[in-house]
Amino acid sequence: MMNTNILEYKGYHTKIEFDAESFTLRGKIEGINDFVDFECENMEKVKEEFHSAVDDYLEFCKEVGKKPEKEYKGSFNIRISPDLHKELAMFASKNNRSLNSVIEKAIKAYVEDNKMQTVALPESARALTKSFKMDYPYENESILDEKDIIPFAHMNHVYNEGVELL
Repeated sequence: MMNTNILEYKGYHTKIEFDAESFTLRGKIEGINDFVDFECENMEKVKEEFHSAVDDYLEFCKEVGKKPEKEYKGSFNIRISPDLHKELAMFASKNNRSLNSVIEKAIKAYVEDNKMQTVALPESARALTKSFKMDYPYENESILDEKDIIPFAHMNHVYNEGVELL
């Protein structure tokens, strides 16, 4: 099913959102650092307002000698196991989040963690694994192997940002 609240014009995209309090349709150009937004109260005019916002942005950039930013569309297809897909969807639903927002947070955490990754990470993973062995009631078993530390750390990062785990 195609998302019908997304508009495209001259390579720029916007997601139209409805503000129930003011009965206003709003959008902003997605995927660029510059903030370009628009709003209108008439559904028939929303496309025109978006086009105007893009045209105004391009004209402004031309006037000030700035190269207009190009966007990354922000969507790509990935293939994962059906079981993982189901688990992620249930996690998102339970936490009143979209599947996209949960995956985006996990990817962001992964990217951020890997920006700062050092040689000490394997030592940290071993230390964390040992601490789980000590806290786990069965002396010679661990609830986490070293290979589990990285995914666990990412989910913990998501948890720490306000999403409850299943």
